[in-house]
Amino acid sequence: MRTGDQVVQDLPWRWGVQGKIFIIGGLGYMFDAWDVALNGFLTPLLGAEFDLSTGQRGLVATANLIGMAVGAIAFGTIADRIGRKRVFTITLMIFALFSVLGALSPNWEIFLLLRFLAGVGLGGCIPVDYAIVGEFSPRKQRGKVLAAMDGWWPVGTTLAGVSATLLVPVDGNWRWMLALMVLPALLLVWIRRGVPESPLYLARTGRETEARAVIDDMAARTGAAPEPYVIAATPRSAGGAGIDTAPEPVRSGRRGAGVILEQLKLVWAFSPKITGVAWALFVSVMVVYYAALSWMPSILRAQSMGEVAAFGSTTIMNAVGILGVITSVLLVETLGRKWVIGMAAPLAALSLIVFSLVIESSTAAIVMIAVFGFFALVVIPVMYAYVSELYPTELRASGFGWASSSSRAVTGFVPLIFGSLLWPVLGLPLTFTVMGLVVVAAVLFMAFCAPETKGRELDRITGTEEQLDPEAVEKA
Repeated sequence: MRTGDQVVQDLPWRWGVQGKIFIIGGLGYMFDAWDVALNGFLTPLLGAEFDLSTGQRGLVATANLIGMAVGAIAFGTIADRIGRKRVFTITLMIFALFSVLGALSPNWEIFLLLRFLAGVGLGGCIPVDYAIVGEFSPRKQRGKVLAAMDGWWPVGTTLAGVSATLLVPVDGNWRWMLALMVLPALLLVWIRRGVPESPLYLARTGRETEARAVIDDMAARTGAAPEPYVIAATPRSAGGAGIDTAPEPVRSGRRGAGVILEQLKLVWAFSPKITGVAWALFVSVMVVYYAALSWMPSILRAQSMGEVAAFGSTTIMNAVGILGVITSVLLVETLGRKWVIGMAAPLAALSLIVFSLVIESSTAAIVMIAVFGFFALVVIPVMYAYVSELYPTELRASGFGWASSSSRAVTGFVPLIFGSLLWPVLGLPLTFTVMGLVVVAAVLFMAFCAPETKGRELDRITGTEEQLDPEAVEKA
C-alpha cells in the first residue's frame, strides 16, 4: 500500500489546487525580489540625500541582506518545527511592517535598522515558500514548478526598476518607492490565510488526521481516483534517535538559539557533502548576482549615464531575466538540474567579465547586462529547486534556509566590500574574474559530490549512504 506522501506527489496538476499555492507562494517571492532590487536604486538616492560616502552607501544593501540571512536561518528552522502555514504569513507581515516604517525614517541610521528588520521578515519567506510549494507539487512537474517559482523574481525586480525610474522626479522619491511596494504585500498577507498546511509536514509530525484531511481534499479537487494509503511514521532510527519534529509546544528546554543551532547540526549530519554543495552554490552564484544587482546603477552612473538612463538599463537586465526563467523551466526536466546549473552559472559570470571590458561602449555594455540578466535567471531558479529537493521533509525548510542564509551573510557584506575595496582597488574586470572562478569551483564541487534529483520522489533523492547518521543526531 502506498503512503500519503506518494499519493500527494502523484496527483494530477490542477491550477485551482496546486497552481493556487504556486501563485500565492510565488507572489511572496516576488516581493523578495522587489525589495532586494530596490537596494540598488535606493543606494544613490540615499547617498545624495544624507551625503553618504561610498562605503556608507554600501551599508544600505548590507543591512537588508544581513537581515535576510538572519530571517532565513530563524524562520527556516521555525517552519520545520511548527509548520509551514503560520510562518508563511508571519514573515510577510514582518516585512510589510518594517518597510512602512522604513519609508518614514528621519535619518540614515534608523533607516538601516528598519531595513535590517524588514530583511529578517523577507529572508524567512524564501525557504518557507519553496518548501510548501515543492511539497504540494506532483513529482513529475516539481522541477518545472520550482524553477517557474523564480519567474516571480524578474517580475519583482522589473517592478522595482519601473517604479524607481518613474519616481525619480518626485520629491521624497525613495520613501515613495518603499511605500508603493508595501501596499500589495499587505493584500497578500490576507490571501495567504487560505493556504493549507503541508500534508508531508503533517505526516512527519504525527498529525495523521490533519494530514489525511488535506490529502483527501486534494485528491477530490484534482479528480484523482480514491485509493487507500498509509501515513508514514515519523522517521526514527532503531535506537530511538531521529529527527525530532514534534510541534514546539510539546518540547521542553529547547528554545531560541538552541533550536536553531540544533537544526544546523541536523542539516550537516544528514550529509556533509550535500550541505557543502548547497552552501557553495548559493554563496558563489548569489555573490555574483547581488554584486551586480546592488551596484549596477552606481556603476553606470560612474560611466556618466544619467540617473534615469542608469535605472532604465538596470531594469532591462531584470526584465530579460523573465526569458531566463522560461528557459530554465524548459530545460530543467530535460537536461536535469546539474547540467543546467553547470552550464548557466559560468556563463553568467563570464558575461559580467565581458561587460567590464566593453563598459566604455554604452550599447555593448547594455547588451552584456542583458546577457547577464538572462543567464543569471536561468541558473538561480534551477539552483533553488535543486537545493530544496536535496533535503528530506523534516529538514527541507531549514536546509534551504541555512544555504540561503550562508549566501545572504556573505553577500550582505559584498555591497560594502565591492564599493570600498574591490571596485576601487582591483577594478571591475579583475573583480568579476575572481568571482567567476569561485562559481566554477562550486559547479565542479556539485558535479562530483551531489546527486541528480530529476524525476525522483522527495525524501528518496539520496541513497542509503546519505541518510541521517543517528549518532550525529543523538549528539545534536
